[in-house]
Amino acid sequence: MASVALSGEPLRNWFNDPYFQVRSGIAGCPVPLGPFTTQSDMKKQTHYRAERGTTCWLAKKCDKPNSYLYDPDIAAAVKARFEASRALRDASLWVTVQRRWVQVEGCIPSAYAPGALEKLLGDIPDVEHVIVNVRKPGAKLPYRTMADPN
Repeated sequence: MASVALSGEPLRNWFNDPYFQVRSGIAGCPVPLGPFTTQSDMKKQTHYRAERGTTCWLAKKCDKPNSYLYDPDIAAAVKARFEASRALRDASLWVTVQRRWVQVEGCIPSAYAPGALEKLLGDIPDVEHVIVNVRKPGAKLPYRTMADPN
């Protein structure tokens, strides 16, 4: 995926944020850009991520000194939750975990019940927020993709 380019620059997951697919039931669903970005954008994000990562600990809302340190465990719990659930088996979904936030992107069937993903993932330990950017058939795509990162 690092071969995709934005403004001529290659894209990478510079911060190694957890990013993975949990459902593949809709053929042709565009792959989200996820945490992939250019080196110049990575440099812009570095200060923000350092500040945002430590705010949780400084406010005594986290035991770990940086909220990004929770992400691998949260990602494992999200994967386990999807593996144990029959929910949205007919969807195509990708997950990005960044500083205790879980972002779900992809395509869902028309019968999707709003709030189902938030309900499925919201009570995982240490998850602060669940963001859902999904497309139902015929709707506009609500996220940037690997095919069109601009």
